[in-house]
Amino acid sequence: MSGHSKWSTIKRKKGAADAKRSKIFSKIVKDITVAVKEGGPDPDANPRLRLAIANAKGVSMPKDNIERAISKGKDKDSANFTELTYEGYLSHGIAVYIECTTDNQQRTVSNIRAIFNKYSGNLGTNGSLSFMFDRKGVFTVPKGEIDPEEFELEMIDAGAEDIEEEDGFFSITTAMEDFGTMQKKLEELGIEPESAELQRIPRDTVKLEKEDALKILKVIELFEDDDDVQKVFHNLEITDEMMEEM
Repeated sequence: MSGHSKWSTIKRKKGAADAKRSKIFSKIVKDITVAVKEGGPDPDANPRLRLAIANAKGVSMPKDNIERAISKGKDKDSANFTELTYEGYLSHGIAVYIECTTDNQQRTVSNIRAIFNKYSGNLGTNGSLSFMFDRKGVFTVPKGEIDPEEFELEMIDAGAEDIEEEDGFFSITTAMEDFGTMQKKLEELGIEPESAELQRIPRDTVKLEKEDALKILKVIELFEDDDDVQKVFHNLEITDEMMEEM
């Protein structure tokens, strides 16, 4: 199982906890709000909103929460969010790429910088790490009653570069430009993914001793717990031994 698939598995398991679930809901509400402000409240005419709603359903967000988030996006007086990215290194040369959505840029950069500084990291300039990551579409689909062989052929036809099966889920990776095609194919098949998102996949990973690696993962979790942070990507290799510790 590739590193990003392992990380997706970890996030899925962590998402089962109530505290984590409320954080996940908060991040999806922001996604929905930004999508509505950008492209309007009609999911049929707004692909980004359609995707955000699908992700909300994937984590069992109540319909009322989704509708409130759409209403919030339509409200001209509600906060305007800005999407920002931060890049830097943690100890042992681990690269991290952080995507944020915020209504207060000064607060966000202050919080991000504080975590880097506290844990011997270094906040870099934008673009300094982009060469280390490829932007890919990643879809997580519950296996359910799906026929694996037939499903794999359909996914390859829609542009899948990689298909992995783990713990009752398929993880499908596509090139960024094939993201929309894959999304449409799953809709045609009547398959609702648990999540569908663009991720930054490291071209190479760094393997550390377990103790050092778990310390890095704790710092990454601190970034993820910040209310302004939407996603954190990294190039730490996730081993099977580390999966057991998570």
